[in-house]
Amino acid sequence: MARIAAAALVLGLASALSPLLAQGAPTSAELQLAKQADVLKPGEWVWAPQVARSGPVLVYVDLGRQRATVYRNGVRIGVSTISSGKGGYETPTGVFTILEKDKDHRSRTYDDAKMPYQQRLTWKGVALHAGSLPGFPASHGCVRLPMAFAKKLFDVTPMGGTVVIAGGHEDPVKRPAAGVLAPPMAGVTPPPATVLTTEGIYTWNPAASLSGPVSIIVSTGDQQVVVLRNGIEIGRAHAVVAQQISQPQVMTFAGGAKPQWIQVAVSDLQAESAEIISTERVEQMHLPAAFVAGMRSVIAPGTTVLVTQASVDAASTGPQKTVLDAEDSTK
Repeated sequence: MARIAAAALVLGLASALSPLLAQGAPTSAELQLAKQADVLKPGEWVWAPQVARSGPVLVYVDLGRQRATVYRNGVRIGVSTISSGKGGYETPTGVFTILEKDKDHRSRTYDDAKMPYQQRLTWKGVALHAGSLPGFPASHGCVRLPMAFAKKLFDVTPMGGTVVIAGGHEDPVKRPAAGVLAPPMAGVTPPPATVLTTEGIYTWNPAASLSGPVSIIVSTGDQQVVVLRNGIEIGRAHAVVAQQISQPQVMTFAGGAKPQWIQVAVSDLQAESAEIISTERVEQMHLPAAFVAGMRSVIAPGTTVLVTQASVDAASTGPQKTVLDAEDSTK
């Protein structure tokens, strides 16, 4: 009888704790987080940062399911319900970096409305922030989060961190660093592909931006690779890369003793973002050897790689990405 009573007590405690966990109490294990994430109601969230204590953070916003999932080093550490843009104010899809963080932000467009723990994604007014969650898209373009979850997310994301907004959810996969995207490791990293001929020209000027998040953009249309640091171009080279026909992807470098890239699908992109295509096998693109050496030297945990058919001329990259428009307002 004592054992039965004890078992009943455990079950009772579990039943009592379950709603609390779903509403937002931290979970203790990855499996527990996964189970709670599947049954979240509007305004609820789960959080388990201890299952991956270090590594680059990637935020994946699924507009279709109205969910935000947080990965650290490729491991899911949190899931929350969201409210995205309503009709006429749809939240844009694509791959973004965190441009600004302000825990006490107020809207400059909508009656000085409070937007706690704001993390700006575009200079045109799209951000992550705490707000009401009615259970359906209701914002003016931003991604609203529960207050407590927004605070926790604000605390773990770095400036320049990667945020993927898409219409379909795919869990990330890890791929070993290889080819030209492998960071230098003495005695391990193979030499880059043979230098290109007369077209193998490149520029490399890391002094143009000495610090900040690194993004590598591969244009299959231009057959060029552009390296940006803190949004400023520090290098560009002619490349030979075969276009991949598959689901759009983004990769974030996880580092570690055995370096890996975390690859996340970016499906159901809207028309203006549909030029982003798969990064699969991009490691095998041909580039000037000296450029590869420079590119490898700036690859660090959190570095993001995109592959696109769009042009990467001076008008689409460069310092203007870091300039704040005085007329801009967050929604």
